[in-house]
Amino acid sequence: MLDENRRCDMARSTTRRQFLETSAAVAATTLALPAAARSASTSERLGVGFIGAGGRAGAHLRMVRQLRDQDKYPVDLVAVCDVYRPRMESRKQSFGIPRGYLDHRELLADPAVDVVCIATPDHHHGYQAIDALAAGKHVYCEKPVTHWRQFELTRKLAEAAAKSNCAFQLGTQAMSDPVWRQMKKLVADGLIGQPLSGEAGFFRAGDWGERGMPIDDPAARPGKDLDWEAFLGDAPQRTFSVDRLFRWRLFEDYAGGPATDLYPHCLTQVVDVLGVGFPETVVATGGIHRYHYELREVPDTFNLLASYPENVTISLVGTQANDFQTTGRRGAGQRCPVIRGWEGSLTIDADGGIVFTPVNGHPTQELRRFPVEHAEDNVLHWKNLLDCARSGSEATWSPMELAFRTQTVLQMAMLGWRQGKVAHFDPRAMAVVI
Repeated sequence: MLDENRRCDMARSTTRRQFLETSAAVAATTLALPAAARSASTSERLGVGFIGAGGRAGAHLRMVRQLRDQDKYPVDLVAVCDVYRPRMESRKQSFGIPRGYLDHRELLADPAVDVVCIATPDHHHGYQAIDALAAGKHVYCEKPVTHWRQFELTRKLAEAAAKSNCAFQLGTQAMSDPVWRQMKKLVADGLIGQPLSGEAGFFRAGDWGERGMPIDDPAARPGKDLDWEAFLGDAPQRTFSVDRLFRWRLFEDYAGGPATDLYPHCLTQVVDVLGVGFPETVVATGGIHRYHYELREVPDTFNLLASYPENVTISLVGTQANDFQTTGRRGAGQRCPVIRGWEGSLTIDADGGIVFTPVNGHPTQELRRFPVEHAEDNVLHWKNLLDCARSGSEATWSPMELAFRTQTVLQMAMLGWRQGKVAHFDPRAMAVVI
């Protein structure tokens, strides 16, 4: 019998309908949601508000501006928010944004905001996304969808997104690549036979925490221009530190290293292509293997193995200590996945096309190649969300229910790794057992 004291509640969701049917089995604590979100007509413009004004937010600001100025898409940059006023004011001035806020709830109350972009530290994503959906705003949320310790919050966000009429897009821009939708259809059509496994990886050389996150102002201090308590959120109370504020990816309180910073980019499509639900077990290994210094708490190398009740296994390996790739790539640092079945395997060649290789000695199948229209494009990922917001569709390329299934694997891996144990999923209790 499973130990009740070691359980972390979480819901299981494979489709919107299935999630709603099982929502009575989880705590009914989600914020009250509006009956409908605003959908713009073809003649109306969408206003985008940006929660978070750091480095990744800057990339999103530039993409939405490109859609507005170069692609003539009917969208406007209307508001920006950050707990650190100088950063907020800098983005506001640089991009000609009319309004700036220190509290994301004030931005959500702005009637000019139809869509929000959430690009804050990991531990804020879930709370801010729930608040945005409750306010009737469409959501572009950076990955990971929640922090590795936030099982309960992930479940609440999945429930909120399932009940909402708002569109939700996770910032796993690799899902903008049509190769995954083509590969998913080939698997569904039975080309590889019974699905067997998926293999993926993500490799980089470089410490993006220390050197990739500059300290904007070494003299920054909490006060009227910096809300330190808001930055901490539900994380443990800590004495103010400019490193924690500006280099938050180094610390377990706010990030998880490759497992949550990078792996949503290469695991999401494998989970989607294989069509699996939640894993039975996840085991992980890794640690700080290269970047040893006082501040770093998160691993730089992380590997996981997930086993599913569908008799499918997913393996994912990666490191920030080496960037060599052995197969064709779709996206910087990502090793192209291999999708294996009883009848053959799918992968991607150096030119970006899908390659089907039959099992050795198959009597009827032969090697086949399927061309792909284009590679991933983060601007198209944004446009997909905006098109859904305008049409009233919720069929984004990286929806919350897929994010929930993917994040479950990564959260189980992190929790199990930290305790040196195997993480189990109990489908009856909808719980993770470590």
